[in-house]
Amino acid sequence: MMGESSGLIIGISIGVVIGVFLAISALFCFRCHRRRSQIGNSSSRRAATIPIRANGADSCTILSDSTIGPDSPVKSGRNGMSVWLEGFRRSNLVSVSGILEYSYKDLQKATCNFTTLIGQGASGLVYKAQMSTGETLAVKVLATDSKKGEKEFQTEVMLLGRLHHRNLVNLVGYCAEKGQHILVYVYMSEGSLASHLYSEEHESLSWNLRVYIALDVARGLEYLHDGAVPSVIHRDIKSFNILLDHSMRARVTDFGLSREEMVDKHAANVRGTFGYLDPEYISTRTFTKKSDVYSFGVLLFELIAGRNPLQGLMEHVELAAMSTEEKVGWEEIADSRLDGKFDVQELNEVAALAYKCVDRVPRKRPSMRDIVQVLTRILKSRHIKRHQKSLSAAATTDEVPVDLEQGESKIPITVHQRDESMDSAADSIC
Repeated sequence: MMGESSGLIIGISIGVVIGVFLAISALFCFRCHRRRSQIGNSSSRRAATIPIRANGADSCTILSDSTIGPDSPVKSGRNGMSVWLEGFRRSNLVSVSGILEYSYKDLQKATCNFTTLIGQGASGLVYKAQMSTGETLAVKVLATDSKKGEKEFQTEVMLLGRLHHRNLVNLVGYCAEKGQHILVYVYMSEGSLASHLYSEEHESLSWNLRVYIALDVARGLEYLHDGAVPSVIHRDIKSFNILLDHSMRARVTDFGLSREEMVDKHAANVRGTFGYLDPEYISTRTFTKKSDVYSFGVLLFELIAGRNPLQGLMEHVELAAMSTEEKVGWEEIADSRLDGKFDVQELNEVAALAYKCVDRVPRKRPSMRDIVQVLTRILKSRHIKRHQKSLSAAATTDEVPVDLEQGESKIPITVHQRDESMDSAADSIC
């Protein structure tokens, strides 16, 4: 009887030990799983915003060789570093964004001690960097005298770490040393669209090239609105924030004001650049995708008229609209630097599209997907006309029938030095 009692006690004890072990194991597994979930979800942290940008030429980020200067970034000590940045360790940042971390020493060397200044904006200075690998990059040293630089740093790293498109300026890496917030981008050798529209240092952009640039920007915004998950609203589309690469392909840059659509759309203060701001956003403090569409419409008119929005562009447009009939009559606002070298019908179609984008009622504005389709159709029509004209010139007898689809695919796009055909352009919106 004593033996049976002892066995029962031993069995119960062993069961209790095993139960406790299993409970501890289950708790450990649960905590590990929750930690992994938190790391995975950290990539969708809500992005912060920065105050309204300064207007005019000093608010642009011009990534070109034209303005080399001796200025160096403002030096600051560790006292200016935020609690967020102190805790934002390399392992966390890389795991969230997938971008590289550069050392301050390497960037200092690549920029010749920060003397290769190529641009200056409200949020900081931009330098051309020649890396030891032979790669040319653009280094943006954000302002450290306020929270603005820190917030833009956080926003751009979080957003651009997950956004990848050929019509967005790619973020290559970052540096968070010596009290500095530094972002490293792909180098855009031809500078900003604004510099080509207004600077005497550049030749006037042809009408053909302006339409290609408009399509590039539209594709970049379409990706932000419809391709990114969650969707992203840029909130600061303007000619200074459109950069051009060596082949004159346009890319959207400066995401310091951008917000994911799932974030609260109401803002206490109006932020953006005056002249491009959606009137509905100004009155309601609510920004949507259609706010970006309005800014894009202003940009289209800027390409058509070659006039800065701060110099009465939209007033000029409204006056012209009184004497136009839908797609007719817009040529009167055409940029004088075009010297009349544009297709009147094409310009009127682009202007009519732009006027729809700046409709004061947001729901009446087209989506960016609609805009891409319209601009693509305009360009395809242009090339069909060219092909028909070349066939007509070559014909010596009767009129030659044209297979538009076949003819389209044979027309090279030499202007803009594109490496894509109009067929691939059509595929990209399907």
